[in-house]
Amino acid sequence: MFDFSVTDWLHDAIGLSIEMQGNLFRSLIAILILWLIQAGMNRYLVSRIEEPAVRYRTRKSVVYLFVFIGVLIVGRIWYTGVRSLATFLGLLTAGIAIALSDLIASFAGWLFIIWRRPFEVGDRIQVGEHSGDVVDQRIFLFTIMEIGNWVDADQTTGRIIHVPNSKVFREPIANYSRGVHFIWNELPILVTFESQWEDAKQILQSIAETATSEVSGTAMVEMRRARSRFLLGDVDLTPRVYTSVEDSGVMLTIRYICDPRRRRASAETLWEEVLRAFAARDDIDFAYPSVRYYDNRSEGKVGARATDPITPANQPRSRSS
Repeated sequence: MFDFSVTDWLHDAIGLSIEMQGNLFRSLIAILILWLIQAGMNRYLVSRIEEPAVRYRTRKSVVYLFVFIGVLIVGRIWYTGVRSLATFLGLLTAGIAIALSDLIASFAGWLFIIWRRPFEVGDRIQVGEHSGDVVDQRIFLFTIMEIGNWVDADQTTGRIIHVPNSKVFREPIANYSRGVHFIWNELPILVTFESQWEDAKQILQSIAETATSEVSGTAMVEMRRARSRFLLGDVDLTPRVYTSVEDSGVMLTIRYICDPRRRRASAETLWEEVLRAFAARDDIDFAYPSVRYYDNRSEGKVGARATDPITPANQPRSRSS
């Protein structure tokens, strides 16, 4: 009678020992069971969470938990056949450090992100030359929805950028969403020298205060809260208008706080108010690069006008006796 054994066939055809086949079988069974439990939790528990951010973080936490448990179980299955743990770990660590240095750095970056939390999913950040909103976070990389680049102002380009976690050790990270959830923005407005620039400055100050009154109140509350975590000095959040002189006129720069996700919209609101206010005044006008002729002797101040140089044509003649 023909007697067929799978274990004997694998041993003769591939060279797998009976012990190794048993370890492989137990490992596959353990992974399958953990995967079924994880899938069940995601389907019947995690999927019932209504808040998208909480549901995303919970799903990620479940994945990390079961991966950790799986590593422990599979490692325990295979560890029973290893005689010298120190020798095995030493050779394994040396090989991994040489062959997978980038992956190890990214894994260390992931641990740093989980521990120190320089950013989370949903934050707007800048890493090196890349800026965007964090939309995903994994063991070896995180993903951002790009903003800026060829798009004017801080609006999305539609591109998704995958950034290795190791970047957190090599590039500075700017987080728009931590501490105080507001940033400073400036709006330069140039008026002619002939305009009533002091009146224009008062108009711009009034427009800025009215447009940012609600944001300033919220930012002040967050500033007090942030002082419990960071060494922050007293900061005046009231919008201000600064005066400077340019080649073509008087520069009035509005400095105000705004939501980092609404920087372009806030500038649009201010510009529309400025256009309406200046259109109602006939003594305030915008300046732009131009060429003009200025005669100091006729247009300059009386005490600062140039005098005609003495030339042979207009030099007084002396009379001879």
